[in-house]
Amino acid sequence: VQLQASGGGLVQAGDSLSLSCAASGRTFSNFAMAWFRQAPGKEREFVAAISWIDSSTRYANSMKARFTISKDGAENTLYLQMNSLTPEDTAVYFCAASTRGPSVYDYMYTYWGQGTLVTVSS
Repeated sequence: VQLQASGGGLVQAGDSLSLSCAASGRTFSNFAMAWFRQAPGKEREFVAAISWIDSSTRYANSMKARFTISKDGAENTLYLQMNSLTPEDTAVYFCAASTRGPSVYDYMYTYWGQGTLVTVSS
């Protein structure tokens, strides 16, 4: 399984940004996929997850009002729409895939993308 995250960049506070994660290598019909992020000097944290089976979602409480996770099953692509970005959202964003349900725990995910850097300036 290969995951390729893209869409990161430098934006200003208040801007929006959309990340993508292209998945390949096997059938993803029974997978869950998620976004995690890791800010400089901090531990990796859960952002959002989605089930490939029923599209059910889970969000980190601090981000659910501004971020939206979605998928295109036909294209095996995961998305993260981020609105009203703040400098605190600056981080490397990783996509991950699991054969289990949409978990908030990173150890439940077997496959990881390389990450895409999002920098939000004030």
